[in-house]
Amino acid sequence: MAIIVTLSEVLKDRNMTSKELCALVDITEANLSILRSGKARGVRFSTLNKICYYLQCDVGDILKFDGNLEEES
Repeated sequence: MAIIVTLSEVLKDRNMTSKELCALVDITEANLSILRSGKARGVRFSTLNKICYYLQCDVGDILKFDGNLEEES
């Protein structure tokens, strides 16, 4: 995947559990798990906004670009 999700690391740095973030953002644990694993095909800006707000981080802190172009299959 050309986009690398570092949400797990940010959660750990903030001493917050996935379950706590789910409750704050109002997202299911299953959906957050899909996002954390990097298997999500997309994410709503409103969800990113809430995640960044509650983790006090920037989008670039949780999403990285590896420099490669991934072709859709």
